[in-house]
Amino acid sequence: MATTKVVDILDRAGIILQDSTSVRFPKQELLKFFNDAQKEVILHRPDAKMVNTTFACADGSKQALPAAALRLIEIVRNVGGRAITQVQKRILDETLPNWHESTAGANKVEHFVYDPADPKHFYVYPQGVSGTHSLEIIFSATPDEVSITDAAFSAGNDTQVIGIDDVYANSLLDYILYRSYQKDSEFAGNAQRAMMHYQGFSTALGIKTQIDSATTPRPDATGVSQ
Repeated sequence: MATTKVVDILDRAGIILQDSTSVRFPKQELLKFFNDAQKEVILHRPDAKMVNTTFACADGSKQALPAAALRLIEIVRNVGGRAITQVQKRILDETLPNWHESTAGANKVEHFVYDPADPKHFYVYPQGVSGTHSLEIIFSATPDEVSITDAAFSAGNDTQVIGIDDVYANSLLDYILYRSYQKDSEFAGNAQRAMMHYQGFSTALGIKTQIDSATTPRPDATGVSQ
């Protein structure tokens, strides 16, 4: 659970920008950069905010992730029942062409199909488990927008914390500084400062790594999740 306050990150940004009185960079402006920073982190590191929750199945094989979900990471099990494994859609299509019309038995859901190209949906086999049947799923989520009143900024007493793990606090600060120096890029050296902070941001997140292969369900050649 995060413990770093949003206002503390914004205060640190003001100190580095040499604008502790928030004249050149108003706190509401820095807050917008902060909200952008959280989205940027999740874009490159979907594992930065993971949600493990109970999911109520809908009718049919096609299932839609909750509105807050960015992409599916894993389906663990039937709640109170057997584990669920991932299979490739091609395998079910070739061996069980009517699998979308199958009806669940005592074992409930046995497999799921997921395509990162359609990150908001997945399919279950067999289907027919709607109503009260639930699955335990893990998905990546987008942090909520943070809103702070001017009065709370002035008093420094807002207690809202960042929406991702504390380990990303410095990355958020680097992104805020990157956007801030971009604003002042017409002044000597600020364009370079902006790129320096973006480089720090990207290096910390490992943006050049194969993010999708590290965080999305991935079946092996047999169709079984690794």
